[in-house]
Amino acid sequence: MLRWALLFLVLALVSALFGFVGIANVSMDAARILFFVFLVMFVVSLVMGRRTPSETL
Repeated sequence: MLRWALLFLVLALVSALFGFVGIANVSMDAARILFFVFLVMFVVSLVMGRRTPSETL
């Protein structure tokens, strides 16, 4: 049980270090950009999927 407590202590310290340094803001901006990119890709795939296939001769 002491091992788990030490592991969580180390994880908390690393998370705090990243949060205080400013990496949290960078990752938030990256997540926002990726959200909009995938949203656009989703809308494009919906539009392209609704097209009827053209008839071949």
